[in-house]
Amino acid sequence: MTTTQRTRSWKAVLAVVAIGIALGAAILLWKKDPAADTHAETPADTAHGDAGLVALDAAQLARAGIETVQAGPATIATSVRLPGEVRFNDDRTAHVVPRLPGVAESVPAELGQAVRKGQVLAVISSPELAEMRSALSAARTRLELARTLHEREKKLWQDRISAEQDYLQAQQAWQEAQIAARNAESKLAALGVAPAGGAISRYELRAPFDGVIVEKHISLGEAVKEDANVFLLSDLARVWVDVNVTPKDIAAVRVGATAAVKAAAADLSASGKVIYVGALVGEQTRSATARIDLANPALAWRPGLFVDVELVQGERQVAVAVPAAALQAIDERQVVFVQVAQGFRAQTVTVGAGDGKMVEIRAGLQAGMQVAGKGSFVLKAEQGKGSADHDH
Repeated sequence: MTTTQRTRSWKAVLAVVAIGIALGAAILLWKKDPAADTHAETPADTAHGDAGLVALDAAQLARAGIETVQAGPATIATSVRLPGEVRFNDDRTAHVVPRLPGVAESVPAELGQAVRKGQVLAVISSPELAEMRSALSAARTRLELARTLHEREKKLWQDRISAEQDYLQAQQAWQEAQIAARNAESKLAALGVAPAGGAISRYELRAPFDGVIVEKHISLGEAVKEDANVFLLSDLARVWVDVNVTPKDIAAVRVGATAAVKAAAADLSASGKVIYVGALVGEQTRSATARIDLANPALAWRPGLFVDVELVQGERQVAVAVPAAALQAIDERQVVFVQVAQGFRAQTVTVGAGDGKMVEIRAGLQAGMQVAGKGSFVLKAEQGKGSADHDH
């Protein structure tokens, strides 16, 4: 091979290499073009890349009912929580007893029935009552006879027909008959029964006040004693809540203080007043008893229901606080949604004391920041949707 031929061969090889390099560069540039890459990142993917951000504009905020508030200093009430139990109001609870022995002729009242004051609960046939009414009738008859005799003897004495001694004896007999009649009337009045009216042995057992029959221990034809507890009647319009107070919390419980009562099992909440604080600590429970008077117009607070009682101890100032509605739990973290230019960002925070309205933020948030208050749960739901879409 001549020198000229060798030179031409090297030139051909170099030309092939140059062409290969040019093709490789073209391929690399083509793959970097976003329009040519079918797997290019979309704006939605970019948004989901920031899992803590929820993008919402002003119109979306208004439709969702989300309101923003500014984190800042606040006064938070400190409180103590104590267990309690709903009880009957002893001042409005009565054990109804017949006060006379007899046999139940009728029992119109039913267990659980709401009754009015004076309503007949049971009718008892009582021989003892019949004797008392008969005694009153006889005493009144003797009284009328003694009065007539006294008037006659008085006229005879004034006309000087009879001796004064006869008049004085008639006057004494009349006075004794008056005493006997009043005594017989008092016995019936003490039992709350009328002197007469129908059968003389009929005794009507009536409700002493408006209430609900919570116990019934009498049936038709049953013989009852005068001290038998035949009904337990309670006015459930007001009930008591008994609270066990440990010695360290006694100072926080004062008569007249307002207490918040909640029953998680029945989804009930109300407020009442402390009306009594025990002066002694129980030997077995090592706690004192406090009592709260609670209005119960709907009769939803049933005796025996276990409750939680919250009593305010005092107030203290905190540097940073947000409304309780602003706080949300995500993946076992407490977060608030801080407003940023693009929407809201979930911010993990450390919470402190709270009073049900405001919550102290000890770390993770600075005073002056705008956070979602009312409606923050909507942001939590939107973030959950975004995270789920991103996982898929």
